[in-house]
Formats: sequence, structure tokens, C-alpha cells
Amino acid sequence: MGKANGRSEAEKSTLDLEHELPAASEGEESVPRIAEGGELPGPESELQKLRAERDSLLDRLSRAQAEFENARRRASKEQQDFRDYATADAIKSLLPVVDSLERALQVKSDAAELRNGVDLIYKQLQAVLSRLSVNPIISKGESFDPRYHEAIEMVETSDAPDHQVVEELQRGYKFKDRLLRPAMVKVARNPGK
Repeated sequence: MGKANGRSEAEKSTLDLEHELPAASEGEESVPRIAEGGELPGPESELQKLRAERDSLLDRLSRAQAEFENARRRASKEQQDFRDYATADAIKSLLPVVDSLERALQVKSDAAELRNGVDLIYKQLQAVLSRLSVNPIISKGESFDPRYHEAIEMVETSDAPDHQVVEELQRGYKFKDRLLRPAMVKVARNPGK
């Protein structure tokens, strides 16, 4: 068996021959000489360059991953802060209504004056809700719509068309185009149909 590069023929068959170094000729040393400038010649210096490049790329990758993780945490915290404080403006606009209710409760007056005061506070609250884009759903006299109404009872009557809302038990509200709460209603059902 012949030897090439210090390996037997059997060892060569298991090696990757494409990447095998050429065999040293008879007079050459097997240890590479250091070229001028302190670099190893050939594949060893390339290997060192590739290792340095790999290390550099791995370092950049780990830094990029850390930056991404920090940005993700920061965005998550900002979203949580936004959720926590998003209602602050709405609450601020409701505080004058609370103040008015407190003043109304402190005044000793007759029922008619109290009723007028509560009516004014109700109008003040409706104005605040309207500025916040919270609007009531008009139900009485309207046709039953399951998107906005919750039927609590079917009332047999011939005074209203079938499936018309005859009474509103609890008002429903929308915020812009989104339903906040459906209206609880009684719905007409015509007898004999």
C-alpha cells in the first residue's frame, strides 16, 4: 500500500478527497513555513481568516439578537403603558360630572329642584359621552336587529308590527362603529301568525 500525505490508501477512501491537501514532495518539509509578514502561507492562513470572519459574524449576530430583544421588550412596555393610560383623557372628562353629582347630593332641596339638577347632570354626562364618540343605540320603534339588540322578552301585541322593539329595558351604546353594550329590549310578536 502506498502512502500519500502520510495516509494509507484505505484511509484516503474515507476522506473527502476534494478538500485533501496535495502530497508533500520528497524534499519538502511537512510543517508550513511562515512567510514574510508573519502569516502562514496557503490554507492555514485562509482558515484563520475564515475563523476570524466567522467570529465577527457570530458577534454581530448576537448583538443584533440582543438589539431585537431589547426593541421587542421596549415596544411591549410602551403598549402596556398605552393600555394603562389610554382611558386617562376619558376619565378626566367625566370628573366634572362626578363633581356635579357630589354638589347635588350636598344641597338640601325639594324633589322638583333635585329632579332638575339630576336632569342637568344627565345632559352633561351625555355631552361628555358624545365628545368621546360614545353614542346611544336608538331602539324603541325600530326593527329588531340582533347586532345591536338583545331580546329579553317577546310581547304578543297587535299594536306593533312583528319583530319591532316595543320597549327598551336598558339602553345600548356604541363607541364609534363598535358595539359597547347591546340594548336589552322587548320585541313585538303578532298573534295568529
